Amino acid sequence: RMAARRALKAVLVDLSGTLHIEDSAVPGAQEALKRQATFFHFLTPVTIRFVTNTTKECKRDLLERLTKLGFDIAENEIFTSLTAARNLLEQRQVRPLLLVDDKALPDFTGIATDDPNAVVVGLAPEHFHYEMMNRAFRLILDGAPLIAIHKARYFKKKDGLALGPGPFVAGLEYATDAKATVVGKPEKTFFLEALRGTDCAPEEAVMIGDDCRDDVGGAQNAGMRGILVRTGKYRPADEDKINPAPYLTCENFPEAVEHILERLL
Repeated sequence: RMAARRALKAVLVDLSGTLHIEDSAVPGAQEALKRQATFFHFLTPVTIRFVTNTTKECKRDLLERLTKLGFDIAENEIFTSLTAARNLLEQRQVRPLLLVDDKALPDFTGIATDDPNAVVVGLAPEHFHYEMMNRAFRLILDGAPLIAIHKARYFKKKDGLALGPGPFVAGLEYATDAKATVVGKPEKTFFLEALRGTDCAPEEAVMIGDDCRDDVGGAQNAGMRGILVRTGKYRPADEDKINPAPYLTCENFPEAVEHILERLL
């Protein structure tokens, strides 16, 4: 079945949990990325895109964090769910109540937020309190669309797993009988949007990530191959949670790169 696959033209890489956990890089990840980039640059024209659901910081801060950790990444190689959310707000021409971390706000510069008629939920621990959730609840009851930047159940922090925005989005859906429009991973549109401008079909792309459902399942539903890494939020037997199973499960990002360079080019 895999033999019918076309040559690899793009590699999508998740960031948090795959390349780094907060301010620590996954061991060997910088060297592996450098090796992959050099290989792609000189031997075969393969595009690398970094795709992330992170809503904790704007793209500029994210790039700064990765650069400090020793990753050589360009801003135009990063595609975030914040970008996808902003695109949707502009298309729909709505004024959002932004339940996102204050550090993510620069990515919404220029979007009108006065007298909101839409609700946008990202990861916003500071805003997930009763008054703010109730304000969002009332707006949705009055017909405001609910837009979820993503619905991740949890993510990995240095001190353990932490609740993602998913449970809060689900709470608003439950209370209002509304259905959220999700823009980030695992939505098919997110992956296709990430490939935009690469001249690459989904069948010619592979996704590497630590989230079995959102990274691997989402990519595979969009027609890509998915490689699951056992770092970040990975928990034993995660690979059994999706059907079809991941194309491959690896210990970490360097091992995934090794496989790509040896088997997929």
